[in-house]
Amino acid sequence: MILSARNLVMTYGAGDAAAHALAGVNLDVEPGSLAIMGPSGSGKTTLLHCLAGIQRPTGGSVRLRGADLGTMSDRERTALRRRDFGFVFQSGQLVAELPANENVALPLMLDGMAHRAAIGRADHCLTLVGLAGLESRRPGQLSGGQAQRVAIARALVAEPAVVFADEPTGALDQNTGQEIMQVLAGATSRAAPHSWS
Repeated sequence: MILSARNLVMTYGAGDAAAHALAGVNLDVEPGSLAIMGPSGSGKTTLLHCLAGIQRPTGGSVRLRGADLGTMSDRERTALRRRDFGFVFQSGQLVAELPANENVALPLMLDGMAHRAAIGRADHCLTLVGLAGLESRRPGQLSGGQAQRVAIARALVAEPAVVFADEPTGALDQNTGQEIMQVLAGATSRAAPHSWS
């Protein structure tokens, strides 16, 4: 088991006005794919934020490979998100001024990797998601589907233990959305440990 949650509770407010976003969630994430589905407002994003250590839950625990996220400092959880978690958001969250390969390489460079090595890994991940030849294009020069592929490549570049995708197709048309889900599933299954130089 890679990631687990036990008795996860998230409450906003107090008393009669309290809103219970999570009420005792138990979850085990094994290698492979997992989808959490539910209507808008059902707590999916809150659960993702708690599992990723972005938010501290009101109660319960989250563990990555046995390590309790709740006992980690903010700095340790930030490092964990940079190295062990990949994120794909609905809007992509790309840096408009950077070309595709630098957007992908950004987590590696923030973690101290040399520019040349980080770009090499980024270019490999862009090839994985079908964007070979578009490495130098900025987000404004890409279609919505291509930009979301860049976001997927960025989520994969550090070879994370877990990839969180929060409605990654919500801003796309149905056909492009299905294509992105296929790319995400295929890329995560192919992203085996790689020896980088």
